Amino acid sequence: MSEEIYSEKADIETSSEDYAKRFSGEVGKYFLDKQAQITLELLKEFPNASVLDVGGGHAQLAVPLVQNGFKVTVVGSDDVCRERLDKFLPKNSFRYETCNLLKLPFQDNSFDVVMAFRLITHEKNWKLQIKEMCRVAKKIVIIDYPDLRSFNIFYKYLFKTKKSFEKNTRTFRSFYRKELIDVFEKNNCGNPVFRPQFFLPMVVHRALKNVTISKMAESFFSIIGLTKLFGTPIILKVKKLS
Repeated sequence: MSEEIYSEKADIETSSEDYAKRFSGEVGKYFLDKQAQITLELLKEFPNASVLDVGGGHAQLAVPLVQNGFKVTVVGSDDVCRERLDKFLPKNSFRYETCNLLKLPFQDNSFDVVMAFRLITHEKNWKLQIKEMCRVAKKIVIIDYPDLRSFNIFYKYLFKTKKSFEKNTRTFRSFYRKELIDVFEKNNCGNPVFRPQFFLPMVVHRALKNVTISKMAESFFSIIGLTKLFGTPIILKVKKLS
Protein backbone atom coordinates (compact mmCIF):
# COMPACT_ATOMS: atom_id res chain seq x y z
CA MET A 1 0.00 0.00 0.00
CA SER A 2 1.50 3.35 -1.04
CA GLU A 3 2.27 6.26 1.25
CA GLU A 4 -0.32 8.32 -0.60
CA ILE A 5 -3.08 6.17 0.86
CA TYR A 6 -1.85 7.07 4.33
CA SER A 7 -2.15 10.82 3.79
CA GLU A 8 -5.86 11.32 4.52
CA LYS A 9 -6.30 14.13 7.04
CA ALA A 10 -9.82 15.34 6.33
CA ASP A 11 -10.57 15.50 10.04
CA ILE A 12 -8.13 18.34 10.74
CA GLU A 13 -10.47 20.91 9.23
CA THR A 14 -13.61 19.46 10.82
CA SER A 15 -11.86 19.52 14.21
CA SER A 16 -11.09 23.24 13.91
CA GLU A 17 -12.76 26.19 15.61
CA ASP A 18 -13.46 27.70 12.19
CA TYR A 19 -15.44 24.63 11.17
CA ALA A 20 -17.33 24.72 14.48
CA LYS A 21 -18.64 28.17 13.52
CA ARG A 22 -20.80 26.43 10.91
CA PHE A 23 -22.80 25.00 13.82
CA SER A 24 -22.96 28.08 16.02
CA GLY A 25 -26.16 29.81 17.09
CA GLU A 26 -29.65 28.37 17.42
CA VAL A 27 -29.72 26.91 13.90
CA GLY A 28 -26.39 25.17 14.44
CA LYS A 29 -27.61 23.77 17.74
CA TYR A 30 -30.72 22.49 15.95
CA PHE A 31 -28.51 20.62 13.48
CA LEU A 32 -26.34 19.07 16.19
CA ASP A 33 -29.28 18.18 18.43
CA LYS A 34 -30.97 16.36 15.54
CA GLN A 35 -27.77 14.49 14.73
CA ALA A 36 -27.22 13.46 18.35
CA GLN A 37 -30.87 12.45 18.81
CA ILE A 38 -30.83 10.08 15.85
CA THR A 39 -27.44 8.63 16.78
CA LEU A 40 -28.47 7.94 20.37
CA GLU A 41 -31.69 6.31 19.14
CA LEU A 42 -29.62 3.99 16.94
CA LEU A 43 -27.51 3.09 19.99
CA LYS A 44 -30.38 2.34 22.38
CA GLU A 45 -29.80 -1.41 22.24
CA PHE A 46 -26.12 -0.96 23.19
CA PRO A 47 -26.08 0.89 26.56
CA ASN A 48 -22.61 1.69 27.92
CA ALA A 49 -21.02 0.28 24.77
CA SER A 50 -17.44 0.96 23.78
CA VAL A 51 -17.42 3.46 20.90
CA LEU A 52 -14.64 4.39 18.51
CA ASP A 53 -15.29 7.82 16.96
CA VAL A 54 -13.06 8.02 13.87
CA GLY A 55 -12.12 11.59 13.03
CA GLY A 56 -14.38 12.80 15.83
CA GLY A 57 -12.28 15.75 16.96
CA HIS A 58 -15.17 18.04 16.08
CA ALA A 59 -16.74 16.78 19.35
CA GLN A 60 -20.21 16.75 17.81
CA LEU A 61 -20.88 13.19 18.97
CA ALA A 62 -18.19 12.53 21.56
CA VAL A 63 -19.79 14.95 24.02
CA PRO A 64 -23.34 13.49 23.99
CA LEU A 65 -21.91 9.96 23.92
CA VAL A 66 -19.82 10.53 27.06
CA GLN A 67 -22.76 12.27 28.74
CA ASN A 68 -24.91 9.20 28.05
CA GLY A 69 -22.50 6.71 29.56
CA PHE A 70 -20.69 5.33 26.52
CA LYS A 71 -16.99 4.44 26.73
CA VAL A 72 -15.60 6.75 24.06
CA THR A 73 -12.32 6.58 22.18
CA VAL A 74 -11.62 9.21 19.55
CA VAL A 75 -8.92 8.92 16.90
CA GLY A 76 -7.59 11.82 14.88
CA SER A 77 -4.96 12.22 12.19
CA ASP A 78 -3.07 14.94 14.10
CA ASP A 79 -2.62 15.98 17.74
CA VAL A 80 -4.49 19.22 17.00
CA CYS A 81 -7.65 17.16 16.50
CA ARG A 82 -8.12 16.67 20.22
CA GLU A 83 -8.29 20.36 21.17
CA ARG A 84 -12.09 20.70 21.05
CA LEU A 85 -12.48 17.43 22.95
CA ASP A 86 -10.33 18.76 25.79
CA LYS A 87 -12.34 21.98 25.71
CA PHE A 88 -15.76 20.36 26.10
CA LEU A 89 -15.14 17.09 27.95
CA PRO A 90 -13.81 16.47 31.48
CA LYS A 91 -10.31 15.06 31.76
CA ASN A 92 -10.23 11.24 31.71
CA SER A 93 -13.85 11.03 30.47
CA PHE A 94 -12.65 9.85 27.05
CA ARG A 95 -9.59 8.37 25.38
CA TYR A 96 -7.82 10.02 22.44
CA GLU A 97 -5.18 8.69 20.07
CA THR A 98 -3.46 10.25 17.07
CA CYS A 99 -3.04 7.71 14.29
CA ASN A 100 -3.42 6.94 10.63
CA LEU A 101 -7.20 6.81 10.21
CA LEU A 102 -6.83 4.42 7.29
CA LYS A 103 -4.77 1.98 9.35
CA LEU A 104 -6.38 1.98 12.78
CA PRO A 105 -4.05 0.73 15.55
CA PHE A 106 -6.57 -1.70 17.00
CA GLN A 107 -7.23 -5.41 16.69
CA ASP A 108 -10.26 -6.81 14.90
CA ASN A 109 -13.56 -6.44 16.78
CA SER A 110 -12.04 -4.06 19.35
CA PHE A 111 -15.10 -1.79 19.78
CA ASP A 112 -18.80 -2.49 20.07
CA VAL A 113 -19.54 0.54 17.90
CA VAL A 114 -17.40 2.32 15.32
CA MET A 115 -18.59 5.60 13.82
CA ALA A 116 -17.43 8.43 11.59
CA PHE A 117 -19.25 11.73 11.09
CA ARG A 118 -18.18 14.61 8.81
CA LEU A 119 -15.45 12.34 7.42
CA ILE A 120 -16.33 9.85 4.66
CA THR A 121 -17.64 12.56 2.35
CA HIS A 122 -14.26 14.35 2.37
CA GLU A 123 -12.00 11.32 1.86
CA LYS A 124 -10.56 10.07 -1.41
CA ASN A 125 -9.98 6.63 0.09
CA TRP A 126 -13.42 6.31 1.66
CA LYS A 127 -13.72 2.63 0.73
CA LEU A 128 -10.56 1.84 2.68
CA GLN A 129 -11.87 3.91 5.59
CA ILE A 130 -15.06 1.86 5.68
CA LYS A 131 -13.05 -1.35 5.47
CA GLU A 132 -10.99 -0.37 8.51
CA MET A 133 -14.06 0.67 10.46
CA CYS A 134 -15.76 -2.63 9.75
CA ARG A 135 -12.63 -4.52 10.75
CA VAL A 136 -12.39 -3.04 14.24
CA ALA A 137 -16.17 -3.04 14.87
CA LYS A 138 -17.69 -5.84 16.91
CA LYS A 139 -21.40 -5.01 16.60
CA ILE A 140 -22.27 -1.99 14.43
CA VAL A 141 -20.84 0.77 12.25
CA ILE A 142 -22.45 4.19 11.88
CA ILE A 143 -21.58 6.91 9.38
CA ASP A 144 -23.18 10.08 8.11
CA TYR A 145 -23.08 11.05 4.45
CA PRO A 146 -24.73 13.33 1.84
CA ASP A 147 -27.21 11.36 -0.25
CA LEU A 148 -27.58 11.92 -3.99
CA ARG A 149 -31.28 11.16 -3.73
CA SER A 150 -31.87 14.71 -2.50
CA PHE A 151 -31.20 18.32 -3.44
CA ASN A 152 -27.56 17.21 -3.67
CA ILE A 153 -28.34 16.06 -7.20
CA PHE A 154 -27.97 19.75 -8.11
CA TYR A 155 -24.64 20.04 -6.26
CA LYS A 156 -22.49 21.14 -9.19
CA TYR A 157 -24.93 23.90 -10.04
CA LEU A 158 -25.53 25.18 -6.53
CA PHE A 159 -22.13 24.83 -4.86
CA LYS A 160 -20.93 28.34 -5.78
CA THR A 161 -24.10 29.82 -4.32
CA LYS A 162 -23.70 27.69 -1.18
CA LYS A 163 -20.07 28.77 -0.77
CA SER A 164 -20.88 32.45 -1.31
CA PHE A 165 -23.34 32.25 1.57
CA GLU A 166 -21.51 29.94 3.98
CA LYS A 167 -17.98 31.16 3.12
CA ASN A 168 -16.12 28.26 4.76
CA THR A 169 -17.84 25.32 3.09
CA ARG A 170 -15.74 22.87 1.09
CA THR A 171 -16.29 20.36 -1.67
CA PHE A 172 -17.76 17.01 -0.70
CA ARG A 173 -18.82 13.75 -2.28
CA SER A 174 -22.43 12.58 -2.27
CA PHE A 175 -23.30 8.89 -2.45
CA TYR A 176 -25.96 6.60 -3.77
CA ARG A 177 -27.27 4.25 -1.12
CA LYS A 178 -26.40 1.16 -3.14
CA GLU A 179 -22.73 2.02 -3.53
CA LEU A 180 -22.36 2.28 0.24
CA ILE A 181 -24.36 -0.89 0.87
CA ASP A 182 -22.12 -2.77 -1.58
CA VAL A 183 -18.92 -1.62 0.15
CA PHE A 184 -20.25 -2.50 3.60
CA GLU A 185 -21.39 -5.93 2.44
CA LYS A 186 -17.93 -6.63 1.02
CA ASN A 187 -16.63 -5.95 4.51
CA ASN A 188 -19.06 -8.22 6.34
CA CYS A 189 -21.57 -5.55 7.41
CA GLY A 190 -25.23 -5.42 6.42
CA ASN A 191 -28.85 -4.89 7.46
CA PRO A 192 -28.63 -1.15 6.74
CA VAL A 193 -30.82 1.38 8.54
CA PHE A 194 -31.04 4.80 6.86
CA ARG A 195 -32.07 7.83 8.93
CA PRO A 196 -32.29 11.04 6.86
CA GLN A 197 -31.99 14.21 8.95
CA PHE A 198 -33.47 17.05 6.87
CA PHE A 199 -35.43 17.50 3.66
CA LEU A 200 -34.39 21.08 2.96
CA PRO A 201 -30.67 21.73 2.38
CA MET A 202 -28.94 22.87 5.55
CA VAL A 203 -27.87 26.08 3.82
CA VAL A 204 -31.56 26.98 3.48
CA HIS A 205 -32.04 26.70 7.23
CA ARG A 206 -28.94 28.82 7.78
CA ALA A 207 -30.38 31.43 5.45
CA LEU A 208 -33.74 31.41 7.23
CA LYS A 209 -32.08 32.01 10.61
CA ASN A 210 -35.31 30.97 12.31
CA VAL A 211 -35.33 27.67 14.20
CA THR A 212 -39.09 27.75 14.73
CA ILE A 213 -39.77 27.97 10.99
CA SER A 214 -37.11 25.34 10.27
CA LYS A 215 -38.61 22.90 12.76
CA MET A 216 -42.13 23.47 11.44
CA ALA A 217 -41.02 22.98 7.85
CA GLU A 218 -39.02 19.84 8.59
CA SER A 219 -41.86 18.41 10.67
CA PHE A 220 -44.23 18.92 7.74
CA PHE A 221 -41.86 17.30 5.24
CA SER A 222 -41.33 14.38 7.63
CA ILE A 223 -45.08 13.84 8.08
CA ILE A 224 -45.76 13.74 4.33
CA GLY A 225 -42.82 11.37 3.76
CA LEU A 226 -40.47 13.61 1.79
CA THR A 227 -37.69 13.46 4.38
CA LYS A 228 -37.67 9.67 4.35
CA LEU A 229 -37.54 9.60 0.55
CA PHE A 230 -35.24 12.51 -0.23
CA GLY A 231 -33.68 13.70 3.02
CA THR A 232 -29.98 14.33 3.63
CA PRO A 233 -27.50 14.08 5.27
CA ILE A 234 -28.24 10.50 6.19
CA ILE A 235 -27.10 8.64 9.27
CA LEU A 236 -26.50 5.03 8.25
CA LYS A 237 -26.18 2.10 10.64
CA VAL A 238 -25.03 -1.35 9.59
CA LYS A 239 -24.53 -4.49 11.68
CA LYS A 240 -21.46 -6.70 11.77
CA LEU A 241 -22.67 -9.94 10.23
CA SER A 242 -20.26 -12.27 11.98
